[in-house]
Amino acid sequence: MKRIILMLLLYCYTAESFATTERPSSDTLVTDSAFAPVSMDLRPYISTLIDDKNFTVTQVSQLPFTQHPNLFHDNPKNNAQINNCWLKLVAKNEGNKPLSSLLFAGWHDFMYWYVQTPLHTPELVIQTGLMLDNGGVERWNHYAFNVQVPPGQTRIYYLHIINKSYNENALMPRLYSPEAYAFFRDNQLDNYRKEAVIIQVLLGMLLVFFSISVINYIQLPDKSYIYFAAYVLGLILFFALRLESKPYQLSFFHRWPMLKYYWDIPGLLFCFYLMYLLFGNTFLNLRERYPFMKQVFTWVAMFVGGLILLCMYYITAEQYHLPTIIYSYVYFVTLVPLLAVFVALARRSRHHPLVRFFLYGSVCLYLACFGSFLMHVRPLGLLSALGELAAPTLLLIGGVLLQAMFFLAGLSYRNKLVHLERTRTQELLIKQLNKNKELQRKLNEQLEELVKEQTTEILRKKQELEEQRKIQLETEYDKKLTEIELKAIRAQINPHFIFNCLNSIQLFVMQRDYEFAQKYLSDFSYLIRKTLDFSRRNFISLADEITYLNTYLGLEKMRFENRMEYEIIVDPVIATAELEIPAMLLQPYVENAVKHGMTNPKQPTGLLTIYFNQVAADMLECIIADNGIGIARSKSLRMLPKHHQSSGMEISQNRAELLNKMYNTEIHIEIIDRSAEDEVDSGTVVKILIPQL
Repeated sequence: MKRIILMLLLYCYTAESFATTERPSSDTLVTDSAFAPVSMDLRPYISTLIDDKNFTVTQVSQLPFTQHPNLFHDNPKNNAQINNCWLKLVAKNEGNKPLSSLLFAGWHDFMYWYVQTPLHTPELVIQTGLMLDNGGVERWNHYAFNVQVPPGQTRIYYLHIINKSYNENALMPRLYSPEAYAFFRDNQLDNYRKEAVIIQVLLGMLLVFFSISVINYIQLPDKSYIYFAAYVLGLILFFALRLESKPYQLSFFHRWPMLKYYWDIPGLLFCFYLMYLLFGNTFLNLRERYPFMKQVFTWVAMFVGGLILLCMYYITAEQYHLPTIIYSYVYFVTLVPLLAVFVALARRSRHHPLVRFFLYGSVCLYLACFGSFLMHVRPLGLLSALGELAAPTLLLIGGVLLQAMFFLAGLSYRNKLVHLERTRTQELLIKQLNKNKELQRKLNEQLEELVKEQTTEILRKKQELEEQRKIQLETEYDKKLTEIELKAIRAQINPHFIFNCLNSIQLFVMQRDYEFAQKYLSDFSYLIRKTLDFSRRNFISLADEITYLNTYLGLEKMRFENRMEYEIIVDPVIATAELEIPAMLLQPYVENAVKHGMTNPKQPTGLLTIYFNQVAADMLECIIADNGIGIARSKSLRMLPKHHQSSGMEISQNRAELLNKMYNTEIHIEIIDRSAEDEVDSGTVVKILIPQL
């Protein structure tokens, strides 16, 4: 019995002795002299703490750590929120050699490495991260943290990881020897170098496309080149920033690590939606060909522009997951509408060759993006795949290059069409000018023939008068002579007017204003035909005269480049189609008013007004008023004699006298200089009273 009690007491003492002996816990990394791993998974020795209150390292050192196996992952993962966690590693060296290894947990946004020695508080050793580091070309060497434990001592290490971006890189803590980590670094360098070379080749080609578009815009100012250049420039910035996330590669923007986040989702929306819609709108000329599609493109572009600003706001507010959600909705919502647009454009490609270039380029990028998305869905998941949609895979790069080449080829073809259209327009203008010259030649020949005929007629009439001695024959002779003289005067009016019009046409051609020259030539052809018609008639209807003056004044307004305004006011009681007036009687006075009435320096815009009033049952009054400098001022400026009068007005005055003599009419013409009556007022008023036969 005593032996049994003695054995129980010995067992209790032994158990108590073991209980009080200090033993390492199961999550402590214990090493000895034989510990020399090449690569070691540290998950069994890592305890974790999810930080949702932004603890300090001193507070964290007092909190309990637990195991969170779901926190670690080998592939990129979408967190949909900020991941703020702490990793704790307790390393005890029981050997006689110091422990010197490297802990690598991946590339993350913010990483803080603390070390704690016994009886001391944790101290910050190094801080790094994709959003924090500004270490230049050596930045990627800061992501492996030293684990150094002297012989017989214990060290506690804390790794604070904060991932604010929507896609978190692989989080897998491993312990490497210096040699093994160098080998791992070289392998990573070789893997990412291939992708970096592909990106650099892509950037070179995009720079060539950008230069071509800028040069073409200088030669042919067209908004399509501006939108295409902006699209290519956005792609250059987007893929150049992709180098920033390729480990051990030299990035152009390593001094601004946050720039790649600001131009990630906004860059996709800018290039593949906003600039794409604006380019398609101008390239296809949707305003004229497809008005409804133009409105759709415009409204969607405005909406996408607002989304870009919203995404940048969320990024500024460090809500990095929200732009991804926005882009995912935009991507899926636009899949079917874009396909419908492609089908609608394909049905119209026969009539519009530029549609083919736009359609082929769009389909190439559409299929490349969709294929790239499908390639990432299985390993990354739906949301993570959207975050990596524009990763520089060969498929996506091929789609971007094909789209850019098709768009650039379409712009070149559009440039060719514009050049051909300009050449054709110039040829038409030259042909029209040659036709007008030929018309002028024929008109001169006709006028010469008319003069010859009238001269022969005069000689014949003179011979008849010599043979006839009666008073009745003498009266008839006078009447015929007067009519012949009237026709001769009309023949003088026509070359005078033609000369002025041809000067205006020549001015527009010299100014290379082909559109106005073509419009001027068309109206001038109408005036020539009417002039030939009116030259054979003594009287025309008031309606024809008003149409003739409207066309003439429209030509003069074009020549003065809209620095002239005119107005023709007709008394409503006048039957313009039935009332007749002498042909070409008013035109010289209107021409004179245009010539001298539009040069008043005090009036920025010349104003010409023509009134037709029925002052009596058988009397028509025509008033031609302008706001020019007046007769006296015009004569003083031109240094002409006071009795000088323009040839057109003199011809019209003589013609009115002949008409009075032939038809016993009393056409009365009065010219009033308003500046002579009132120094404040200026201009000339011509009053013509035309009695009805």
